[in-house]
Amino acid sequence: MKLHGPHDLALVLFAILLSSCGGNSFDGPQHINLPPLPAPQPPLGGPVVFTFTGSMAAPRIDHTATLLPNGKVLVVGGFNGNVMLSSAELYDPTVETFSTTGSMNAPRAQHTATLLPTGKVLVVGGGEGGVPLSAELYDPATERFTATGSMTTGRVQHTAVLLRNGTVLIAGGAGLASAETYDPVTEKFTATGNMALPRSRHVAALLSSGRVLIAGGVGETASQITAELYEPAAREFTSTGAMTTARQWHVASPLVDGRILIAGGISGMTWSTTAEFYDESAGRFTSTGSMGAGRQLHSATLLPSGKVLVVGGFDGASDLDSAELYDPITGTFSVAGRMNTARQRHTATLLNNGRVLVAGGGTSFAAHATAELF
Repeated sequence: MKLHGPHDLALVLFAILLSSCGGNSFDGPQHINLPPLPAPQPPLGGPVVFTFTGSMAAPRIDHTATLLPNGKVLVVGGFNGNVMLSSAELYDPTVETFSTTGSMNAPRAQHTATLLPTGKVLVVGGGEGGVPLSAELYDPATERFTATGSMTTGRVQHTAVLLRNGTVLIAGGAGLASAETYDPVTEKFTATGNMALPRSRHVAALLSSGRVLIAGGVGETASQITAELYEPAAREFTSTGAMTTARQWHVASPLVDGRILIAGGISGMTWSTTAEFYDESAGRFTSTGSMGAGRQLHSATLLPSGKVLVVGGFDGASDLDSAELYDPITGTFSVAGRMNTARQRHTATLLNNGRVLVAGGGTSFAAHATAELF
C-alpha cells in the first residue's frame, strides 16, 4: 500500500489500534484496565482519633491537672497567653464539662500540684513578681484553696513527688540544687540534702523501692545527662548511672514492671526522638526504640494496657498534633493517631474510665481553652 502523506499514515495507525482492540470496526468506547491509583496517605501521625470534650473557661499553658479521689480533674493556674492565672476549674468526666471552682490566693504557672493522702492537693511554687515561697492546699470538699506553710526557697520549673511516708519531695527549680520536703500533718517544709548540681526542667519519678529518680534537666547553662537518687530515710541524694543522652523538657513515665521510661526532650538545638528506660536493680539507663518525631514540652501517660501514650509537643519547627504509643514488651513506638489541635505545654490525665484527658496547652501563637479525649 502506497502512503500519500501524514493523513494516510494516521489512518493506518488508527486501523492497527482498532485491530488490537479486538475488531476492524469501532464499536464504541473501549474499557482499558489501568493499575489502581495509590490510596491517599494519611497525615503524619495517622487519622484524628481524639475527640473534643467540653472546653475550659480560660485558655491555659504551663498549668497543672490532678485526678481527685472523686474522679474529677482539678486544673490549676497557668498562663492564658497574656497573664498568669490564679483561677482553677474542675472537669467532670460523667458530663464531659468543666466548671469553675475556688481560685488560688496567688497566680501561678510552671508550679506543681500533688495529691496528698488526705485527698487535698498541695500546690507549690510558680508565680509572678519573682519566685514565691508560698504554697496552698485545695480541699475538694469545700472547693477552696487555703495557704499552708511556706517553702524554704522559692521555686519554679521544679518537681514534686509524693513519698511513701506521705510527705512530698520538692526538688530543684531554676538555678537550684536544693530540695525540701512537705509534711501534710504539720503543714511545714523542711530542707533536705542537696542534689549534686542545679536542675530545672528535669523529671522525677517514684521507684519501686520508695526512692526517687531525678534525671536530666538544665543546670547553669546546658542540658544535663546525669541522674541522681533520693533516699527518703537518709534524706540524701546519691548519683546513679547517667542517661544515654542529655535532655531537658523531656518526659518520664513509670512502666508496670517498675522501670521508668524517659522520652524526647532537647539538648542544644537538637530535638530528640530517642527514648531510654531506667532499671533500678541495674542502676543504669538503656536505650529503647525511638519515637517517630522529636518532641519537647510533650506529655506521657501510662495506660491501663501497660503502654505509654506520648502526645503533642514541639519538634523545633512545628507544634505537634501527633501521638504515639510505647509498647514496653516490644520496646517500640507506634503511631497512635492525631489530636484535633496541635498542643505543647498541655496536661494529659488518665481518668478512672480509662480515657486520657488532654487539656489546654497551645501553639507558638496562642493558648488553648479546648480539651480532647483519647
